[in-house]
Amino acid sequence: MRAIQYLRLALLTLTLGLAALIRPAALSAHEAAMGVLEFREVRPGAFVGRWSIEPSIGAARVDLRVPSHCFLRLPEMNCGQQGLVGPITISNLGSNMSVVLIRLIPIEGEPRSYTISTANPVVTVLGTDAPTLEAWIELAKTYVNYGIDHILLGADHLLFVLGLIWIVGGGWRLVKTITAFTIGHSASLAAAAFGLIGVPERPLNACIALSIAFVGVEIVKQQRGEIGLTARYPWVVAFTFGLVHGIGFASALAGLGLERRLLPAALLFFNIGVEIGQLAFVLLVLALIWAHRRLDAFVPRWSEALPAYLIGSVSMFWFFGRLARMFAAI
Repeated sequence: MRAIQYLRLALLTLTLGLAALIRPAALSAHEAAMGVLEFREVRPGAFVGRWSIEPSIGAARVDLRVPSHCFLRLPEMNCGQQGLVGPITISNLGSNMSVVLIRLIPIEGEPRSYTISTANPVVTVLGTDAPTLEAWIELAKTYVNYGIDHILLGADHLLFVLGLIWIVGGGWRLVKTITAFTIGHSASLAAAAFGLIGVPERPLNACIALSIAFVGVEIVKQQRGEIGLTARYPWVVAFTFGLVHGIGFASALAGLGLERRLLPAALLFFNIGVEIGQLAFVLLVLALIWAHRRLDAFVPRWSEALPAYLIGSVSMFWFFGRLARMFAAI
């Protein structure tokens, strides 16, 4: 009984912490803070550039640096006979703009894409040859970090995982439940990234908010002594909603316009980053539970229901906000 009390106190602490971090921007939790800059080659070595997705900080404030042999004054860039080969840097990436995709559209050959992120602000533009080992390492660093950022900055995903931990507790049931959630969102992430399935982003985000509300209702049932669907079949619920959340993860990659040859690797590295971030969050929750046990902390009985109603209230706030945004866009 005391173990349950420790679990509730730890999760209460974490729920209140997450709630304090929630901002209005969470209404559009999967709309990444990114920009897409296209350079179209009009003659050998000469390009015309434009922002197809303008960054939130404004295109004029982006500190873009190109190889030293190139002359850049947007919309024009001239790299001469040497062509656009070498490092491209954006030094002022931050919380308002975390990713910029550089798309190169040559006169001949396939378009190529390079991703600059806060974790990897420099990319090396390759020729038309196959990617080098250095390019693969650069891709891994970029997308693992992007996956970690996406899960840890996505309060809706974290609240859903927190609700699962609340209902399931620890031990092997938790391992099975988190594994089922991982398998679910990994499968749908891959399917969505390769275009096998597609769901409009705004309705999807509203459904993700509803999945969190569902978990909140299940917590209330458990506190009343009822056995809900999640308590009875936690891995089934986790897998089912994992499919929905995975399509949400895929929306972070959808706007990047990656080359087909790089997509499988980028998808793998992004998913690894998501799993690292998710595992870190689960370990944080378990560490909080351990700390409360060590401190022999006490939780007032009246506060036991607070996290469930907090999770439910926040998720419905997101749901109606996202619903309003969806209808406003029609």
